[in-house]
Amino acid sequence: MSSEAAHEHTTHYDPLGIKIGMWTFLFTEGLLFGTLFIAYFVYLNMYPWEFMAASATLDKLIGAGNTVVLLTSSLTMALSIAALERSNRRLSIQLMVATLGFALVFLVVKGFEWAHKFEVGIYPRSEYMLTQLREEQLFYGFYFTMTGLHAAHVIIGGVLILVAIKMVASGSVHKGRIALLENVGLYWHLVDVIWIFLFPLFYLIGRN
Repeated sequence: MSSEAAHEHTTHYDPLGIKIGMWTFLFTEGLLFGTLFIAYFVYLNMYPWEFMAASATLDKLIGAGNTVVLLTSSLTMALSIAALERSNRRLSIQLMVATLGFALVFLVVKGFEWAHKFEVGIYPRSEYMLTQLREEQLFYGFYFTMTGLHAAHVIIGGVLILVAIKMVASGSVHKGRIALLENVGLYWHLVDVIWIFLFPLFYLIGRN
């Protein structure tokens, strides 16, 4: 009996329960970000010109580049699941490593972007920001809160992918027991979907 088969006989496996649990968790995440999006839309409707002026200070090229990076990472994550479904453990791991690489690129770029904002004094309650319009301060409050929360989710997703890599490598997650990897993939796709909303709301409303 193979190690994978032996593991199946000694460990309870409920793929339906695992998926229901994951979708329930994703629903709560949707409520969290959904509340923030609703609040942002309310203030955007109240102060459209001030929000557009603040948005114009963001680098659209950087935002677009990070969008491409995350979309590509979503592709490699999906391909990793497809590879394991075909019992190609090595390729699955390689694709997850690639996903981690894209996540790291995203975080590094976002880190440089934040660092530049702090360098020029654009951050909540800074001396410079206190001289700006209250509405623009509000925009940047949303920007740092929501992109910071999203970055935290990227980090958590990266940790989950590392766990998945370890479990695939050990054989505890394989073609017959793939629910954990599928759930990690769902979480990663959520991270990407959130950014797809964040990018236009913060970067593309600015006046040219």
